[in-house]
Amino acid sequence: MKLTDNNKNDLLELIIILSILLLIVVIYVPVAIWEEEEGFQEESRYRMENLYNVQSFYKRIIGEYNSNFFEAMNVINAARDSSLADSLFTGEMKINLNDITYNVTIDETFSFEYDTTFGLKAFRKDTVLDTTLQISFFSDELSRYDTSFIRRKDVNKYTDKIDYKLLKKESTERVEAVEYYDTYIPDSSLYMCPLSNKSYNMEIFDDAITVSSPIELIEEDRYMLFTFKATSHGFIKDGRKSWD
Repeated sequence: MKLTDNNKNDLLELIIILSILLLIVVIYVPVAIWEEEEGFQEESRYRMENLYNVQSFYKRIIGEYNSNFFEAMNVINAARDSSLADSLFTGEMKINLNDITYNVTIDETFSFEYDTTFGLKAFRKDTVLDTTLQISFFSDELSRYDTSFIRRKDVNKYTDKIDYKLLKKESTERVEAVEYYDTYIPDSSLYMCPLSNKSYNMEIFDDAITVSSPIELIEEDRYMLFTFKATSHGFIKDGRKSWD
């Protein structure tokens, strides 16, 4: 069958369109796979950091590491709850959990450091109502009466030793950026690798602990032409991270 000029043009356009689509696939699919690999790696390392932090807090209040991650997690969570409920829950205390009594030592900064460790720093915008005062007072330096503008909450800092007269009071609103920690409570999901769904390896030896990835090599086909590949996400040994 002889191709007409119109058929040749149509075939050429089809080839061009298919080439463009193939080029898009070749460029963007590998990038998406790399981002997926990096996403699993970041999440896995984040979980390993939290596993290590759980053990560190447990050792801080008990005096040693615990090979049972879930027990260690429950104890430090209970200690944090007790500290929040009772400001006097410091020093040598007892925690009763699952019919077991744990002798713990809680220092005054335990709750704060728990919240900042198991928390994500964030910012919010608060609307603050300020009241500004215009006052008049006699200035020895000027040998005359002077005026000043101060915030109402600061008035005692400046006027404790002088007599003043209130001239004007004005309320204003302003937006203020406030830093805070969005705290979360460690749970059992931290113990599992998000990619392999296997538990992390924890080894305790000579008063040191190592938390490591359970992955050796994972390869999965993607779109027949590409491969998702992941190797070990690293380890934390006695506080030192392999990826730093």
